[in-house]
Amino acid sequence: MWDYKSLFRNRELRLKFIQALRFIPDRLYLKLVYWLKTGQRLNLDKPVTFCDKMNWLKLNEKHPEYTQLVDKIEVHKYIEQKLGEDICLPMLGNWKHYDEIDFSTLPDQFVLKCNHDSGSVKIIHDKHNMNHLELRRFFEARLKRNPFPDGREYPYKNVKPRIYAEKYMTPPGEADIDDYKFFCFNGKPEILFVATERSTDCKFDFFDMDFNHLDITNIHPQCGHEISKPECFEEMKSLAAKLSQGMKFVRIDLYQIQGKVYFGEFTFFHAGGFWPLKPEEWEVKLGNMILLTPPK
Repeated sequence: MWDYKSLFRNRELRLKFIQALRFIPDRLYLKLVYWLKTGQRLNLDKPVTFCDKMNWLKLNEKHPEYTQLVDKIEVHKYIEQKLGEDICLPMLGNWKHYDEIDFSTLPDQFVLKCNHDSGSVKIIHDKHNMNHLELRRFFEARLKRNPFPDGREYPYKNVKPRIYAEKYMTPPGEADIDDYKFFCFNGKPEILFVATERSTDCKFDFFDMDFNHLDITNIHPQCGHEISKPECFEEMKSLAAKLSQGMKFVRIDLYQIQGKVYFGEFTFFHAGGFWPLKPEEWEVKLGNMILLTPPK
């Protein structure tokens, strides 16, 4: 029997499959992909679970202003307007194409990313030993991709793709920056997970708002060791609350780097709405926190 899940673990096969389905109406597409990935039915008529409701929001609530928020370049302006300061990771420049980048103006270490999708990241540890042919091929291919057909996430549909350089922020002696991802409902953060070991074998550990560990798994396994409460945890919670005001659900990603909090990104559909939390009771708990407005 064909292992449908292996299709979605293989990026190239997944993209070809999505391409073949791109003309299927959104509602049918979401139900089909969810079933192929999970073996479960997506309930869009009477949504109950977290995944049900995220996918319902894709179909029934489309906010054009969210396009700026998921654009990793344009969101800097929003953050500064909302908070009175830009707490995003420092940006060193942005370009429409790889060949426009003047590397002589960049430091020896930096990070190259795309603004319009997930995963288009290359960490440059030494710009004097870069493989430009490989990097050009990688980023020019990513610039041609529109992530909207993949998950039907409306905010990404009209983001204008660009490459940007970000300051290398990993502290000396550390391999990664821990990523704190807050699940927020109408301006109230309820749970978060901490992403660790991201450059090797990523781990996700969930916590409540008192930083008590929760027995939840989602996408990646738990790290299996204690994670210390960040010193800026209360500030993080406050920022997550401010940034999520008026939003039925959004995931606010934050970093703590050498005692300072930095904004990462807005994510309106965690894991694209295709990865249920385990155990199932958490799917229902978080689903209950998304208060839907019936379509007119």
